[in-house]
Amino acid sequence: MDFMALPDAGPDAGPVRLENLTIPGCLVGEGESLVSASLTLAGGNIVEGDPAASAVDVGRAMVFPAFVDMHTHLDKGHIWARSPNLDGTFDGAINAVREDAPARWNAEDLRARMEFALRSAYAHGTGAIRTHLDSHAPQDGISWPLFAEIRAEWADRIALQAACLVSCEYLDTPEDFHATADRVAAAGGVLGMVTYPTPNLPAQIDGFFAAALERGLSVDFHVDETMDPAVNTLRDIAAKVIEIGFDAPVVVGHLCSLSTMPEAEALSTLDLVAKAGLHAVSLPMCNLYLQDRHGGRTPRNRGITLVHEMKARGINVAFASDNTRDPFYAYGDMDMIEVMREATRIGHLDHADPDWAHAFLTNPAAACGFAAPSLAPGAPADLVICKARSWTELFARPQTDRIVLRAGRAIERTLPDYAELDHLMEPI
Repeated sequence: MDFMALPDAGPDAGPVRLENLTIPGCLVGEGESLVSASLTLAGGNIVEGDPAASAVDVGRAMVFPAFVDMHTHLDKGHIWARSPNLDGTFDGAINAVREDAPARWNAEDLRARMEFALRSAYAHGTGAIRTHLDSHAPQDGISWPLFAEIRAEWADRIALQAACLVSCEYLDTPEDFHATADRVAAAGGVLGMVTYPTPNLPAQIDGFFAAALERGLSVDFHVDETMDPAVNTLRDIAAKVIEIGFDAPVVVGHLCSLSTMPEAEALSTLDLVAKAGLHAVSLPMCNLYLQDRHGGRTPRNRGITLVHEMKARGINVAFASDNTRDPFYAYGDMDMIEVMREATRIGHLDHADPDWAHAFLTNPAAACGFAAPSLAPGAPADLVICKARSWTELFARPQTDRIVLRAGRAIERTLPDYAELDHLMEPI
């Protein structure tokens, strides 16, 4: 058959059986890396086998349920053309955003860039996204109401969540922080914070968890995004969760310094993380771009956190896009197959456990509380089908000819044109 011409299996169509599919075994309860199977689609859902279904041989094409991208920055996306990171460093990124945001981040600017990113993610096959929103006042009063509008408008295409992004030092102005936390709670969001060594960090972490408990919120941290082996605020977070018995989901992201600190300290910290039941998310593309960057010097470290050691301890590990064409990462397109491909290469996920596909699907869904992506009968026929019969074929090419089904029907996959944002890139 023509790979690009799958029959319609939407809500009003008759049953269709996709035969000769290649499926990651872990997604269908099999121990093998890849298995051959068929899926029957009807009424927009995956259903039990139906003898009346029209059969289509897909030639061993690989299939996934719609992906979950649990750590993104939709509000920062696509500002590179007007606010580039001039030296590619972490400090350079922070300074560029600090200059861009107050002058440019009004509702019109944010909406155009956020929707551009969402259209890209949808075309690539993502079904759920958590975004961090820079939320230091007064930006929270602009970004959160707009996010609520966009979340409602996109509800039938991408499930959206938001977490506030504030520095731990924002806790030193309690009135501002609590106003932001109230806004997050009213919007059904997630309380988020960046941790780094400060003289007042224990009190800042205490105040943060107290605010989350008062409002019944789950939490999501940016943690130790540095190659400094002396930085370990992750241990402080895990210890606090255990101490107070915090039982809402806790996500910790980046965790770069784990890769440079002494092995014994890193592993004992992970033991504590496992005991605390934290969820970890690695952002390999952005961390590879920013970390260990020095002018005229080849980087020695990749910046990726200790994902294999986490997984060995039963810690729920996921991977995500992070930034997209902004000062923190000049590239990216909200494409979880790209994230999977690059994570596999950077983190050596190949020649390892055969179930790493969970880290792009079921693991992030569990961390965020999204509906679990599934290929089981009863699940929506929201599928990503690639013309690849093995992992090496999948990762060798960008899969630009993939098919994305929503409710059993192939969607239009034309990506938005960067020129659409040109009017927002003019200097001010």
